[in-house]
Amino acid sequence: MSLIKWNSNDLFPSIDSIWDNFFNRDFLSKGLDLGTKVPAVNTKETDGSFQVEVAVPGMKKEDFKIDLDNNILTISSEKKEEKDEKDGEKISRREFSYFSFQRSFHLPNNVKEEEISAEYADGLLKLTIPKTETKKIENKKQIEIK
Repeated sequence: MSLIKWNSNDLFPSIDSIWDNFFNRDFLSKGLDLGTKVPAVNTKETDGSFQVEVAVPGMKKEDFKIDLDNNILTISSEKKEEKDEKDGEKISRREFSYFSFQRSFHLPNNVKEEEISAEYADGLLKLTIPKTETKKIENKKQIEIK
């Protein structure tokens, strides 16, 4: 929501002003949930691994799908809910809920694909992506030209 300057002398704002105020609001992102929000992600690199944390509260581990294809790691989820409140045999209210997301990450070549692990607890999906040992260049070397 943005702050809007209001002139106290202007008791009857123009239609243009009302129209502008309506579209300057975060109406679609806050007022109407269309299920298109992407969860926040933290990434961290240590000496032995890459770590990815995805904030997705209110879900179950069965709701996630994690794929690895040509060094592209994709985390996705799709969750549908339908609730009915009944008053006798007549449905008085029905609510549908749909949430889905997909996040993809290009992994470097120095990862152990077969040892990638994931766990979900307390609304946080954590992936650990172990690294392979990389060869370090020990000393600078000059190569002779023949």
